[in-house]
Amino acid sequence: MVAAVGYRVGPGAGASASGRGLVRRRRRRWVRITAFGVTGLLVAAGGIGWAVYAKLSGNITPDEAAAAELARYDRERPTSLVKDARNILLIGSDSREGSGNARYGRDSGTERSDTTILLHLSAGRDNATAVSIPRDLMVNLPGCRRPNGSRSAPRFAMFNQAFQLGGSACTIRTVEKLTDIRVDHHVVVDFHGFKEMVDAVDGVEVCLRQPIDDRAAKLRLPAGRVTLDGEQALGYVRARKSLGDGSDTERMERQQRFLGALVNKVRSNDVLLNPAKLYPVLDAATSSLTTDPELANLRGLYALVRGLRDIPMEQVQFLTVPRESYAYDANRDQLVEPAAKRLFERLRTDKPVVVEDNGPRDGSHGDSHPGPFRDPAVTVSPPPTFRGNTAAEDTCE
Repeated sequence: MVAAVGYRVGPGAGASASGRGLVRRRRRRWVRITAFGVTGLLVAAGGIGWAVYAKLSGNITPDEAAAAELARYDRERPTSLVKDARNILLIGSDSREGSGNARYGRDSGTERSDTTILLHLSAGRDNATAVSIPRDLMVNLPGCRRPNGSRSAPRFAMFNQAFQLGGSACTIRTVEKLTDIRVDHHVVVDFHGFKEMVDAVDGVEVCLRQPIDDRAAKLRLPAGRVTLDGEQALGYVRARKSLGDGSDTERMERQQRFLGALVNKVRSNDVLLNPAKLYPVLDAATSSLTTDPELANLRGLYALVRGLRDIPMEQVQFLTVPRESYAYDANRDQLVEPAAKRLFERLRTDKPVVVEDNGPRDGSHGDSHPGPFRDPAVTVSPPPTFRGNTAAEDTCE
């Protein structure tokens, strides 16, 4: 038995304390110790990694109710036309529930969509287009399941009533009927989650052309470049009457520019390559999210965003759906046609969208980008241009 494991009794190469047998025994012992040590480190690292993964995945709330409601109406929903292209509906909820949200007003028991953005990711992940949908846009709302289980009747009303009536499922169905674009995923974030994300990246820099003194938003800032913390950022993107011309259109443009600055900050090496900074960002981001079940884990989120790192900042575009004052109420909006139809068709078929800051103020298309020289014998219409901006733009210039 002893000989079977390599130990030999009596004279010979392995008998002497100074022979090669001792060297081999020490080498084998070292290999075993090293193997156990490496295994222990891997197990420990794996345990920590799994704990972090489980913690971050557990932060995300799966929107099971919306998934069930959408499945009920699956046959009437639009069909995805381009493989690998994705459309994600981002919904900013004005709910006063949750930590720190009560200070923004009385909770009436309902919540509305304070901000709604349809984000289109191209199939090749070479561009991203974020389209803001005005909350005051007059649209046809479908019959939706209310929180108490009853169902509302179809109606013509402001867009943000969809979320109040039937939550994310009603909002998604409304957007799909409005645009004929299939919504693949959705994400809902509240006030507290927004603030936490901004604080997690150590604030976001914006450029203010004029100083701000808004008592309602508790916001007082100087002109020029300013780094906003979470509380200031929330006041900045939500303020309406006290900034600019007081219109919701200008508020949406301000939100778009802020999101562009936030994208720049998160994608910077200072955050993505620094685990000490990246974990708080992921923790804050996941803690604030309610998503469709497919996205409600890190694996799902990673599969969606892994290709976004390579999109040039000038190809991350923001615009507002072409809109104008509603014919019967100047305080409401309606779509500008055929500009809106053109925009939705390009997103639906995954064709490029061109934006420029000095485009038509009503969002209608123009021909200011004739494109590269082409053979006159070949008739090719240039893509329509929409008023908007990109994440690469510096608002101070």
